[in-house]
Amino acid sequence: MSDVNADDWVSSGHRPMGFPEFVIVIASIMALNPLAMDMMLPALPNIGSAFNIPVANHLQLVLSTFLIGFGAGQFVMGPLSDRFGRRPVLLGGMAVYAVASVLAIAAPSFETLLLARALQGFGTSATRVIATSIVRDCYVGRRMASVMSLAMMIFIAVPVIAPSFGQAVLLVTQWRGIFVVLMLYGLLALAWSVLRLPETLPESERRSLAPADVLTAYWQTVTHRQTLGYALAAGSVMGALFAYVFLAQQVFVGIYHLGHYFPLAFAGIAAGTAIAGFLNARFVGTLGMRVISHGALTLYTAVAGVMLLTESLAALPLPLFMVLSALMMFSFGMMVANFTALAMEPQGHIAGTASSLYGSITTLIGIAVGMAIGQSFDGTLLPFSVGFFVSSLAALAIVLVVERGRLFSPHHRAIG
Repeated sequence: MSDVNADDWVSSGHRPMGFPEFVIVIASIMALNPLAMDMMLPALPNIGSAFNIPVANHLQLVLSTFLIGFGAGQFVMGPLSDRFGRRPVLLGGMAVYAVASVLAIAAPSFETLLLARALQGFGTSATRVIATSIVRDCYVGRRMASVMSLAMMIFIAVPVIAPSFGQAVLLVTQWRGIFVVLMLYGLLALAWSVLRLPETLPESERRSLAPADVLTAYWQTVTHRQTLGYALAAGSVMGALFAYVFLAQQVFVGIYHLGHYFPLAFAGIAAGTAIAGFLNARFVGTLGMRVISHGALTLYTAVAGVMLLTESLAALPLPLFMVLSALMMFSFGMMVANFTALAMEPQGHIAGTASSLYGSITTLIGIAVGMAIGQSFDGTLLPFSVGFFVSSLAALAIVLVVERGRLFSPHHRAIG
């Protein structure tokens, strides 16, 4: 596409949809994942009461099993869409999501509910991987950046409002009503995609699904110093973020006694990510990915150290915790997009498969770290503070190794 020809603003790859509709569809597809994750936060105590779960930490499995399905699904969604096209894999994933929502609504046991959550996560892995691929199919350069920025503005808003939306649903119905809402939203997105979203990957550009070809692409991904290093670093910082989400209800309600108002505190803190996304999009072209992400990682580690120190001294009141958590979210938002870009920088020739593997690595590491921190919760913020600090130090050490001790400095070529 030409960046100077106005007629090229609407890619022929997604006609008959115009540009605004295309952005909204992409954002709505991507929103399935954070909506299904964060709407559940206010409902965890209700689910525990319904299934007689005596240990509050076990309720975190409602969130972590969803992420396990999401992480595992990414291994296969990218290669499948590169071989069979975007549309059938996307629609199939959304159909799995809808069926899983029905299973969750009717779940007779906690174990069945966890199975449904894992299937929901597996289904949404298709939406996350393929939505990005569709944008890449239709746009390049600044046009692609514009589409993704507009879609991400909507996508980032979802975690901010989802817990409050879930709390609103609980005011008029029981926790199963949240899954009804998720199912209806999924069906609406599915119907819209069936009717309006065309196939964007031409037959001539599809890749082989031969095991040798897929394994070769995977091997090229995990043996590249820069790609693997930033994947491991991203997974480490995601671990603390996942732990924060897993523990949000227990911390805000159990420790700080916010009751039904905790979604408002969660939303205020999550706004830090949205601010970071806006600032990163504005300044990354000038400052570069390394300067911004390495600075954000340094801030992330400093925030973790302050939180650990204040919690150790029993001096972490709610206002300070919210400020530190907002800074955590802000620094994470400044890191994650740039870490992803740095990891994918050397993998343009196998971008689809590499993106899937990168997503799986970061998500599964994040889940492992997040679950370890979350399951150690003892009614205080000390386990979270320790885990946050250790995971941030690990990410900083990994980046130092990847960059051979040279932070903030751009390299003339990708690190091999």
